Amino acid sequence: MDRSRLAQALETGRITGEVATPRENNLSHIRRFLDQERQFDFGVELTRDWDYESVFALMVERAGLRPDPAFVEGVDTISTQACIDATEKLAEAVGHVSREGGRILFATGHPAGLLPVHMAIAAAAKSAGALIDVCDHFIPVPEIGGDVRQINDVWTWHQHGGSPHTHLAEPMHALLDDFAARGAGAPDLVVADHGWAGAASSRGLRTIGYADCNDPALFVAEAQGQIEATIPLDDDVVPNLYAPLIDFVIDRAGLN
Repeated sequence: MDRSRLAQALETGRITGEVATPRENNLSHIRRFLDQERQFDFGVELTRDWDYESVFALMVERAGLRPDPAFVEGVDTISTQACIDATEKLAEAVGHVSREGGRILFATGHPAGLLPVHMAIAAAAKSAGALIDVCDHFIPVPEIGGDVRQINDVWTWHQHGGSPHTHLAEPMHALLDDFAARGAGAPDLVVADHGWAGAASSRGLRTIGYADCNDPALFVAEAQGQIEATIPLDDDVVPNLYAPLIDFVIDRAGLN
């Protein structure tokens, strides 16, 4: 799987290029992030002053939003090349940590979209020597209810009999607090999305995250030096459309 084939697959699947996330949603989320609304801050600690113009410019540069500020409604875009560039950084990091026998933590707040991506890469990393801590108990999340649990080595938040979509940071904080209480080693690398990635980055952990074009928090965290790489992509397409991206990561990481 080379870059050109991956690019074609990403754009055909509308994972990048013209995507389903509408422009008005992207712009609204920038404002809601700046207002530090719950579910929009992703647990990212702000270390710089940001305003609408600076976050918009960042999203144009890093995520590939259409650059015209007067365009406020319609189909928006994600940069295919920016996605592939960041995906290569993910592959390099996962491959290196796996071969060194380091600890990797995989987690998702988007179980209906990205869970299969995390599961496949986690399985390949584990086979190549990565350590993935396994927990034999559910970890409560008292602030929001429910618990944290693993599905095939990927951490999710569970509530009311299912694993809901969430942007919240509390599940990751509960997980990391449980690790510390048990004396488990901190992960050498966190691969996550949404508040799982934001919370890990704010706690100083090496983090690589996936983010949609309406998720400015993780791109801000990257710009602040808290996240090593943020992968721009539509995070909620039919899961099997991510198969070429999975193949690319595993191949570039040398895990096949």
